[in-house]
Amino acid sequence: MAWTAGVCGVLVLGVAGAGAWMYQDLNGNIHGADIEDRLGGDRPDNLSPGSKNILVVGSDSRDGDNGAYGKGLTTMQSDTLMVLHIPANREWATVVSLPRDSWVRIPACDKGDGTTSAPHHFKINEAFAIGGLSGEVGDAAACTIRTVEANTGMRIDHFMSVDFQGFKGMVNALDGIEVCPEEAIHDEKAHLDMEAGCQTVRDEQALGYVRTRYSIGDSSDIGRIGRQQEFMEALAAKAQSKLADPTALHGFLQSATKSLTTDEDLAGIKPLYGLASEIQGIPQDRLTFLTVPNYPREADVASDKANVVWQYPQAAELFSSLAEDKEVDKERLEADGKNVVYASSVRVQVLNGTGVPGRAAAVAEKLGEAGFTVVGTGNAPESTDTTTVTSPQTLRAQAEVLASRLPDTGAEQDEGAAAGVVTLVVGSDFDLDAVR
Repeated sequence: MAWTAGVCGVLVLGVAGAGAWMYQDLNGNIHGADIEDRLGGDRPDNLSPGSKNILVVGSDSRDGDNGAYGKGLTTMQSDTLMVLHIPANREWATVVSLPRDSWVRIPACDKGDGTTSAPHHFKINEAFAIGGLSGEVGDAAACTIRTVEANTGMRIDHFMSVDFQGFKGMVNALDGIEVCPEEAIHDEKAHLDMEAGCQTVRDEQALGYVRTRYSIGDSSDIGRIGRQQEFMEALAAKAQSKLADPTALHGFLQSATKSLTTDEDLAGIKPLYGLASEIQGIPQDRLTFLTVPNYPREADVASDKANVVWQYPQAAELFSSLAEDKEVDKERLEADGKNVVYASSVRVQVLNGTGVPGRAAAVAEKLGEAGFTVVGTGNAPESTDTTTVTSPQTLRAQAEVLASRLPDTGAEQDEGAAAGVVTLVVGSDFDLDAVR
């Protein structure tokens, strides 16, 4: 959303009749990447023509001036990841933050060296690193897009990536941003020492504030996302307050555009001007900030104390609503999110309906890796092409959790179903690598 401030600044410059030299100066800063041939053909359908899903990446590549951050990191990294959904009617918008420690399925990606990575599960920010082995932001973004699409079912239309140094430049051009931490922060990893209370931050201190994690609050990535959202809102507000100051505004836009890489369709002042016009017309009370519902993966896999998993079926319902261009009720989503059903609490029996020997065992192993409790395997009474999930009415919530983590699978209640378990009948349509 820092870029919302940037493009809105460009919009005002255009309306004010800025000189052609400034237009050309800023336009030439923006890097465009052609990524279409790296996205593959197995992409989600566009269920809402006219809407836009924009992937926004805060990149902490360790190249150049960014080398001071992190230790032993030689690849590109995505520090912040969110999806901005703009509906076809342009009357509302939703920003969904995806925690970088989200444990998700990383699909096969072009590594930029003539090889392809194997599908596997890991934290979501690894996708940017895999694609970024070539050193090209566009390649890194392509793998991230594939990963987000595979796990959300939303088709991504555009992407924007802003790196560390550009962020600092934007803050400095505005003479810093005021923050008000309630407690002192001393974080060696983020290079940050701050006392409690309101103060203006800039340079390394501003960057450290939005990156700090382990030395404040509950030390989680979720808490950091909240601080980042607050900071970006303050940044946007101050940028708009500086619109009458051409020096500050030009410095802000210079830093923003120099650090920006987008897909080719957004790579220029004109398309960003158009995007700014759409965003600016959305009422403030219809702009919703969300974090995908999640819980610590430790609840499902005791040995994993570092990652989170998305909470189902709430996460699936969130992404389905946006894919279909339906506005999300934040209060309802958060209320539903309080009723957590861990995957480990779902007892599953897996029945092979494919006729292929060993299929039930392979699926059971995959579900076990995802945290489910598999209590047995066997053969279905007859072969089937369609995968099904059934349960008694008393296990409806558990059945919905399982079904929502499988592609194109619904949950049905049947009082004749086996008692005390959720039954998964594996059909020939089942994609083993698509388990979320």
